[in-house]
Amino acid sequence: MMISTRKFELLVIAYVSLFLVLVMSSLTMVEARAFFVFGDSLVDSGNNNYLVTTARADSPPYGIDFPTRRPTGRFSNGLNIPDLISEAIGNEEPPLPYLSPELRGRRLLNGANFASAGIGILNDTGFQFINIIRMYQQLDYFQQYQQRVSRLIGKPQTQRLVSQALVLITVGGNDFVNNYFLFPYSARSRQFSLPDYVRLLISEYKKILLRLNSLGVGRVLVTGAGPLGCAPAELARSGTSNGRCSAELQRAASLYDPQLLQMINALNKKIGRNVFIAANTNQMQEDFLSTPRRYGFITSKVACCGQGPYNGMGLCTVLSNLCPNRELYVFWDAFHPTEKANRMIVRHILTGTTKYMNPMNLSSALAL
Repeated sequence: MMISTRKFELLVIAYVSLFLVLVMSSLTMVEARAFFVFGDSLVDSGNNNYLVTTARADSPPYGIDFPTRRPTGRFSNGLNIPDLISEAIGNEEPPLPYLSPELRGRRLLNGANFASAGIGILNDTGFQFINIIRMYQQLDYFQQYQQRVSRLIGKPQTQRLVSQALVLITVGGNDFVNNYFLFPYSARSRQFSLPDYVRLLISEYKKILLRLNSLGVGRVLVTGAGPLGCAPAELARSGTSNGRCSAELQRAASLYDPQLLQMINALNKKIGRNVFIAANTNQMQEDFLSTPRRYGFITSKVACCGQGPYNGMGLCTVLSNLCPNRELYVFWDAFHPTEKANRMIVRHILTGTTKYMNPMNLSSALAL
């Protein structure tokens, strides 16, 4: 039976509309990118809120510049590095802490943050904080996460989600600050010379990255140790009046970061593609630590929130000294950058040259 011209036109329009809907849905699926975060307090978004631990940031004035103006468990006055990367890659919200009861259903598809303040590469790092999610447990949780998502969307789609996701891992600083140099004669410093200890850390970190790769991830951003000796806590601990960075911690970072890069390059070569991207956070921060006023800061030595020399002693609490304008400070508390400093770091991660990023910046990597 012949179809009338009018009916034929309507049928064609319907098919074309359906095709366009399917194409747009497909594009959305490709563009949507899950985001997974592993590491320590620099990237913890609130997991430690759900633990019995002394390493927590769930009371004011933490979060004073966060959109809700409330503490969230982030060791920041506002947004942290995962928040800003999430924002930059177009995700509607940053990944929720894995321990958050809100991380369920479709929100699982955005990814998850497994980071926990106080942890290190080594299991004995951060023992003084009592209960924290060590790296092996973070990776176990990631496996558990994949099982949960598989029940939601099936195993093949879960594997696709994970392989196309972006992963951020920030760990290593505590292995020096809260382990090797925690006491004048710590167990690890008696056991290892500093160069040997750095080699141990790199060897153990390699195992962590290989396990991440075995869990199906396709793109991992790995940050360096940063200028460990220049944090207000270290300036206060050294007791110097000239604000000079701790020479021993700076030496540790100068040994660690190049070996981390070397290990990452070797892993990429072994795998046959650039799975791991190294971010030279030491160099990124060195720029505004050495010439803070050039970047709009009034100081890179005194923390905005704290007490004692350089506001570098103890925790940031409601009883601490608090600066009125966080935009003028590199450090929020004794160890952690302000949101403004975090924004500068993330800008380098996204668009920085090989001075800061190796083998490419994040924007280039995500465009592949």
